[in-house]
Amino acid sequence: MQISSYTDVISAATAYLSDIDPIMKDVIKRVGPCTLQPDPDIFNALVDAIVSQQISVKAADAIMARVCAAMPNGKVTPENLLPFDFEQLRALGLSTQKARYILNLVEHVSSGQLQLEKLFELEDEEIIRQLTAVKGIGRWTAEMCLIFVLMRPDVLPVDDLGFLEGIRFAYQLPERPTGKEALEHGELWRPYRTFATWYMWGIRRIAVKNERPRTRIVSL
Repeated sequence: MQISSYTDVISAATAYLSDIDPIMKDVIKRVGPCTLQPDPDIFNALVDAIVSQQISVKAADAIMARVCAAMPNGKVTPENLLPFDFEQLRALGLSTQKARYILNLVEHVSSGQLQLEKLFELEDEEIIRQLTAVKGIGRWTAEMCLIFVLMRPDVLPVDDLGFLEGIRFAYQLPERPTGKEALEHGELWRPYRTFATWYMWGIRRIAVKNERPRTRIVSL
């Protein structure tokens, strides 16, 4: 997908979703224009996602700031992280497990097992397969990269609680839908499930009055 086409894809997606789903049409009006834009720095996004696991956004911000400060030119790249050992990563605030995950990611990239530049050419499921071969990267993280880094148009992250809560609120369901139920409902939104997901996140933020700006792929 070329940069010049993002606006066209968003326009087509929102028009399509509005036409096929009256509830989605109302959600789109309430949330406003889709501001989804790709961030092509997939390595930084993966490091960020690992750092942010199971801690608060504030804590993750602090650790990522220390990691960036330790990098040449403040850039989180495989080359810049390669000289760092386990103890050096721990000293930046990473837990034992997360330090090992980061080292495993760097190893996968530096050895050529994971060729990040080639991911842009692959199908969604193959990207997920390759990313989840890295310790500490699960399907959810891979799906977030598909949405926020690669901007694939038809991703449905049924394990994402914010997305499921958005469906519950938008469709006035008595309880949160299961992943299976969300998957079945999502068939209506093909081939633009990514944008439907974005709007479910948006309506949930309105419902819970979450006005905090999104700082990373995991702080929805």
